[in-house]
Amino acid sequence: MQFDITGTIVLYKNSTDVLLNTISSFLDTELSVKLYLIDNSPTNELKDVAVEPRLEYIHNPSNPGFGAAHNLAIKKVLDSSNYHLILNPDIYFESGTLELLYSYMEKNPEVAHVMPKVLYPDGSIQYLCKTNPTPFDLFTRRFLPGILKKLFKKRLDKYEYRDKDYNKEMQNVPYLSGCFMLIRTQIFKRIGYFDERIFMYIEDADLTRRILQVAKTAYYPDATVYHHFEKGSHKSWRLMCYSIHGAFIYFNKWGWFKKKL
Repeated sequence: MQFDITGTIVLYKNSTDVLLNTISSFLDTELSVKLYLIDNSPTNELKDVAVEPRLEYIHNPSNPGFGAAHNLAIKKVLDSSNYHLILNPDIYFESGTLELLYSYMEKNPEVAHVMPKVLYPDGSIQYLCKTNPTPFDLFTRRFLPGILKKLFKKRLDKYEYRDKDYNKEMQNVPYLSGCFMLIRTQIFKRIGYFDERIFMYIEDADLTRRILQVAKTAYYPDATVYHHFEKGSHKSWRLMCYSIHGAFIYFNKWGWFKKKL
């Protein structure tokens, strides 16, 4: 069967209520869809959320990381899906959102990756379009205290596209957030998959950058999703170490000192 959109949610000890809201959002569509739930949790307690045939649950307790888990599903759908959605388990959206994004991609065949407008649950914007990161950008955002961070506000605002209008479509954005990535499935045959050396964090920057080598990316604000967005790496030393490790892999690949927009 050929699906209009397939999707993956990678799980790890998630809140069932929040997860069910995300699943419901994805399935509330007239499009032909299938959603893979790749569960990296040590136990399979979340398996009961897969209650209908458009869902496939895969328990993956070895926990190889965010990108590697998504790759399991992407490889399954390479020849049976027009578009594949990388979806965080804390996203929700209204009926018709997938149709808007699907229509946009059908009308713009040069675009291989689109991200909608992403809002916090209170309706405020999340600045998730970015320039390619530098070590300084990541260090400043993560480690500098607020009073010192203000010294680099102009630079950080440019990094997060805060000098752009998030109510207007933008193409060829260098770095789009991995919380919601709708990607033309066939592009994976050209660029490969998520870099499995990166356990989590910044793998989305790497993937977006590789897509831009062969196609266009786009930010499309006519479609809107909501994201709870908890900065796990700011609350956990273990996740912060994953973030730093991923950054080393990314900059070793793309360069440490040369700024590429």
